[in-house]
Amino acid sequence: MHGSAAARWSAMKPISLTRYLIEEQHAGRINADLRLLIEVVARACKSISIAIGKGALGGVLGEAGTGNIQGEAQKKLDVLSNDILLEANAWGGHLAGLASEEMDHSQPIPDAFQRGNYLLLFDPLDGSSNIDVNISVGTIFSVLRCPDGVTSPGDEHYLQPGNTQVCAGYTTYGPSTMLVLTVGHGTHVFTLDREVGSFMLTGRGVQIPADTKEFAVNMSNQRFWEEPMQRYVGDLLKGKEGPRGKDFNMRWVASMVADVHRIITRGGIFSYPLDSKCRDKGGKLRLMYEANPMAFIVEQAGGAATTGYSRILDLAPEGLHQRVPVILGSKSEVDTVTGYHHEKAA
Repeated sequence: MHGSAAARWSAMKPISLTRYLIEEQHAGRINADLRLLIEVVARACKSISIAIGKGALGGVLGEAGTGNIQGEAQKKLDVLSNDILLEANAWGGHLAGLASEEMDHSQPIPDAFQRGNYLLLFDPLDGSSNIDVNISVGTIFSVLRCPDGVTSPGDEHYLQPGNTQVCAGYTTYGPSTMLVLTVGHGTHVFTLDREVGSFMLTGRGVQIPADTKEFAVNMSNQRFWEEPMQRYVGDLLKGKEGPRGKDFNMRWVASMVADVHRIITRGGIFSYPLDSKCRDKGGKLRLMYEANPMAFIVEQAGGAATTGYSRILDLAPEGLHQRVPVILGSKSEVDTVTGYHHEKAA
């Protein structure tokens, strides 16, 4: 096939996740073990998608009758999704260990299986409180390198800043199932072709618009926020007549994956700021399972992510289930809200 004909064929033919990862490997941006690890996670997410798609027909809705390490009631699909990811990744030979938001402690790969050089962290079903009302939920994951010389990693070996992540991604289970992925060279979107059974590249190098007129926040918590956040959102609500000089729309799904995916798609700012209800815990969202991977994805798409006072990816983790405030999305708007916080600090 001549060069021009090959180029036309390549342009016409959809690119699968597998092909994309092989191309990244050939370019020297990932190695074979990381490629295979991402494929294993993607296959597990396809299994979760199938279970979610069955809904009430699959008998997977409702409470599991158990609680997680954070003291939250678990849904049946929380437990099922966690089990799917654990089982899929236990025997692949690419991991030294894994940790889940739903488990008290990390787990090293059993001695019966080959061990690799990566650590996997995941929130198996983000936004699971929305499952019973058929609203989009998702899976979030993060990959770190296992420290040299560690053969049986403990919780302390996962406590690495977000800027050391080698991969992060999330899957959103909505009208279509989509995988958003970064290996540190841009953020890319894949859509699950249900007939073929493969994730296909549908958005390469997506970029979040720097400016926005859309914000996502739980307004019912407004009275509990710190003063900088009160002022910031108050100014947004004043619209054209206020200091921002433009009208803003508010959107809130209460599923982080869904809210962040909207930002990846068309811009916006997502906030779960510190408030007096969660101050003693450090915040609402988990640094290792939610904030770090989402911050990595958003920054690779040209956005920004902060606690209000500092860049999320620079935080030194203090615990596997540590919580932090999260503000992320369109860079100019994140810079603006950070300014409000720094005014108070000054």
